[in-house]
Amino acid sequence: MEHPYEKGARMKLVTAQQVVIHVDDVGLPGELALPETPCGIVLFACGSGNSRHHPRNRLVASILHDADIGTLLIDLLTPEEDVGLARRFDIALLSDRLRAATEAVERLAGQRDLRLGYFAASTGAAAALRAAAAPPSQTRIDAVVSRGGRVDLAGVDALCRLASPLRMIVGEADPVVVNLSARAAACISCEKRLDVVPGATHLFEEPGALEQVAELAAGWFVRHFAAAQAGRGT
Repeated sequence: MEHPYEKGARMKLVTAQQVVIHVDDVGLPGELALPETPCGIVLFACGSGNSRHHPRNRLVASILHDADIGTLLIDLLTPEEDVGLARRFDIALLSDRLRAATEAVERLAGQRDLRLGYFAASTGAAAALRAAAAPPSQTRIDAVVSRGGRVDLAGVDALCRLASPLRMIVGEADPVVVNLSARAAACISCEKRLDVVPGATHLFEEPGALEQVAELAAGWFVRHFAAAQAGRGT
């Protein structure tokens, strides 16, 4: 199935396919979308189910496609699990499932010499940092972006081990997450950046706010995917 995404006068042709990532006895549905000449693939990690259909994720994904970045929108929780808050705050479970999805995508990325990244929100940001901080033999993550995410919930050990460049984007009208992100950043020794979007609330529902998040994310991924490619001599 092919979906065109338009930005200005340009038209991007993106090929999308439905996939299922198997973790233990659970099948996690997702959608893998690749532009014609992708420079990398970004896996989306959210702390709830049905993330592959959410309009916010799909808008961000479309802007990444415009930057020649492929995406994997995946549901880390099944509909049965996504009831209440217990599973949404089970960072270990979300991280394990994201790591399994990464290993599946990494096989494709390795064949096509593509970089890998995470775009995460809510408790999915903590899961993304844990997965990115895992031993290199398990994952190879070249950049991470958090949208209003609870990066603090990753834990001090994961924050201190993180080697993937991290961009945290938080709304100005979300002071709790701004403060938690700043405190977490103090534990991170790798490249990091905290961007505060003026006037934006936690979900970036204000006109143009989410588009700004997506453009910041795209710039971060393009920059670090190019640096990783150059550093590997490819």
